[in-house]
Amino acid sequence: MQEAADQWARHDPDPATAATLRALIAGALEDHAELADSFAGELQFGTAGLRAAMGPGPNRMNKIVVRRAAAGVAAHLLALAAAPLQETDDAEPSSSPRLAYQPRAVVGYDARYNSADFARETAAIFTAAGIETFLLPAALPTPVLAYAVRALSCEAGIMVTASHNPRQDNGYKVYLGGRAVAPEARGVQIVAPHDSLIAGQIATIAATPEMGDTANISMATDDWTVLGADVVAAYKSSVAALADADAFPSRELRIVHTSLHGVGHETALAVLNAAGFHDIHPVPEQSAPDPDFPTVVFPNPEEPGAMDLAFALAKKVDADIVLANDPDADRAAVGALDPTTGEWHQLHGDQVGALLGTHLVARGGRADSTAVVGDPVFANSIVSSRLLSKIAATAGYEHVQTLTGFKWISRVPALTFGYEEALGYCVAPELVRDKDGISAGLLLAEMAAELKAARRTFFDVLDDLALEHGLHASNQISIRVEELADISAMMDRLRTQPPARFDGSPVTELRDLSVATPELPATDGMWYLTDKGTRVIIRPSGTEPKLKCYLEVIIPVSDPEQLSAARVEAQRALSAVVLDVKTALGLESL
Repeated sequence: MQEAADQWARHDPDPATAATLRALIAGALEDHAELADSFAGELQFGTAGLRAAMGPGPNRMNKIVVRRAAAGVAAHLLALAAAPLQETDDAEPSSSPRLAYQPRAVVGYDARYNSADFARETAAIFTAAGIETFLLPAALPTPVLAYAVRALSCEAGIMVTASHNPRQDNGYKVYLGGRAVAPEARGVQIVAPHDSLIAGQIATIAATPEMGDTANISMATDDWTVLGADVVAAYKSSVAALADADAFPSRELRIVHTSLHGVGHETALAVLNAAGFHDIHPVPEQSAPDPDFPTVVFPNPEEPGAMDLAFALAKKVDADIVLANDPDADRAAVGALDPTTGEWHQLHGDQVGALLGTHLVARGGRADSTAVVGDPVFANSIVSSRLLSKIAATAGYEHVQTLTGFKWISRVPALTFGYEEALGYCVAPELVRDKDGISAGLLLAEMAAELKAARRTFFDVLDDLALEHGLHASNQISIRVEELADISAMMDRLRTQPPARFDGSPVTELRDLSVATPELPATDGMWYLTDKGTRVIIRPSGTEPKLKCYLEVIIPVSDPEQLSAARVEAQRALSAVVLDVKTALGLESL
């Protein structure tokens, strides 16, 4: 390890990480375990791209790792561009195959530490490789990058962001589009086999005599195009145009908005204002981008306490709703005043998904009525609530269930609305074929204003849905581990000693999700359904060292008078299922 670290420090193009590494090597820093972990292995490129803590070494996010990732993506794009010719060309393949087209790529970045540098280096490497490259003009939301991939007909999009991860992290998200993929996958995050093919290219590039050497990666000094304000303005105007002032004219709504120190503030407010919502109160402590995220422990609106400042402001200004975006603004969270408690309450992601589904049904099944012809198609991930499928069925729409992640939801053919419980919502797939917290926030504001005009709230709609379809209550628990082997052991236990019941209800259906079906590709996970309709899904996280458990119970409700008791019963049932899940995993003491 000492020799590898010395070599890395010698080649590191970033003086800051090089200095950190030299201090680690010299023992000037107390945490010697950090050096060992930084060189414990190679940061693996997957369908989520890259995401890790920043720092020196092959197991961290830094310029060397990013340069290799950019060169690997560039090589993959060139291979895709050459493939049509190579399939029909009788000539022997060469090291520089002729291309059917010149690939185009657009690169974006958020306001985290090093994001702008990683983005510029990516643009330099793409340009040197012969890829026509566009760089977004400033730190902007991920949905703007996803929009630009489609709007500019690019074969690839790179977003440098760690989304809602802790402040020490950064990441590298890859989209494919244009001529590189099928129409339904244009502007969508990568899936297999692209991830393994890119990883193979990266491994070839990284196979240098000395650890950290990037001399084999060419970098241009200019010649990429820094986009002007036009593409950002086009995104804002296109999203604002989704608001249907003819069918839903009310704009009397007081909104508190927080961007959690991320890059969503200016774009979200511009969209809301352009759509006619002007009574907006940003949380002042959180509106400016700040990579230190000083007012939150964890910059994720799902985390306890993340929306406390927003709720405090909502009480002060007597707001109607709170809208929150995560730091790269691809997720949206919603808060409202709970009439049963008189307190501000964050709605669960499944509740928001059901509300958006209901509102889109009222709009004919789609937000952008000019973009798609044909019947509406709703979709959500397998771990999200089953309520959306019932909303779709009642409206006569097709519903599709996918694996977890927008890389699967977004590629559903003819999609008009898709969501996952982790606060991700795709309401206008022809504009942004990914989750977009800004467009979702706009439609939620439109719905809330119309409900307010009718003296109703989100909670009234949720009550209506419970009376029609049963009260769907969901919860998620995460079990973080120190060793990845612990996750494998727990999954093995589930397969060899499957739980027989949850909350006293016998398991009547069990699926090992690692076995592919015509509906779902294989993934590591277990799915259980009881005779009462309780569903439990347990799977490893794709981005963090933890096991995630998704729980849903359904309580029949036939009369409004039963709603209060049904909510109490749902919480009791969920608590019982949590205990049973921990027992099934051998974690009774937690």
